[in-house]
Amino acid sequence: MHLEDVPEPSLEDVEGGRGVLVKVLRVGVDGTDKEINAAEYGDAPEGFDYLVTGHEGFGEVLEAGPNVPASLRPGTLVVATVRRPGSSPYDRIGLQDSTTDDVYYERGINLLHGYLTERYVEDAAYVVPLPHSLREVGVLLEPLSISEKGLHQAYEIQRRLKIWKPERAAVLGAGTIGLLGTLALRLRGIDVTCFSRRQPPYLNSHLVEELGATYVSSEETSLADTSAEHGPFDLILEATGFSPLAFEAAEVLAKNGVLVLASVTAGDRKAEVPTDRINQGFVLGNKVMVGTVNASRDDFDRGVTDLVRAEVFYPGWLGKVLTTPVDGLKNYEEMLRALTEDEDAIKVFVEV
Repeated sequence: MHLEDVPEPSLEDVEGGRGVLVKVLRVGVDGTDKEINAAEYGDAPEGFDYLVTGHEGFGEVLEAGPNVPASLRPGTLVVATVRRPGSSPYDRIGLQDSTTDDVYYERGINLLHGYLTERYVEDAAYVVPLPHSLREVGVLLEPLSISEKGLHQAYEIQRRLKIWKPERAAVLGAGTIGLLGTLALRLRGIDVTCFSRRQPPYLNSHLVEELGATYVSSEETSLADTSAEHGPFDLILEATGFSPLAFEAAEVLAKNGVLVLASVTAGDRKAEVPTDRINQGFVLGNKVMVGTVNASRDDFDRGVTDLVRAEVFYPGWLGKVLTTPVDGLKNYEEMLRALTEDEDAIKVFVEV
């Protein structure tokens, strides 16, 4: 990672008068940025020998083209989505997060420059407005959109059951995605148990409990015992990055339940799995396991609504998730150290 002088963006970079010029205020960073820096994945856009990283952008509109909706006029706070259309039928109907293409075009991740820069230009179709009441926490919209998509997918699948109404859920992992997933579930009135490795008390466990949810450490009890005490779980969101837990979750999922897998796990980790028991449980219990990645424009819009509701029902909670500010682009090395070495950091973000 390094600093680079890049060309100044302009509205003419987007055709049809739909360009939106955005001044970047904050950019959240996560494990994806750390992995790109380690050259695990991520390619530069065509014609460039570098990739501008940062996919969790938050900014303010500076200028808008003549064919941009009035909701995106100068002064509007905005977040831009991440993935752009490829060639599959899903891409052509605005569901590029469900593309069947093998190559993804993702701002700040692969083949498209991201938001860890002073300004960027984007097509208005991919720019989401936020109310000014979210100025201090709007940078959390992109990570929240991951949980929003997972929950939306679960409810869409379970329309098959006509009267499905989950009462108890488990969230596996208490990082940013797990915490925001717990928030989204609590805003829907669901009892939540958050299952994570570290023993309480610490900030993450406190944040779980402030939402009226239960925190359980995997160092103190197993997921099976947790389910026996707090379940059965109608919905499980897996966000740990530890793939064997997906199969433990499959064992404790309630009948007619949905297990949502949100972790991207690289490597070749192996585990011994009770395949007959899991298979029988899924068949006889009409259970579902679904993977979810990225998010659609609609998921971002749902996230805006939940951020607003969170500020009403749990005032001040979102701000506590923003633990680790980094002052300016020049301190990218400090940003990387926070991502790799600070175990108390929840959300690391750059004040651009």
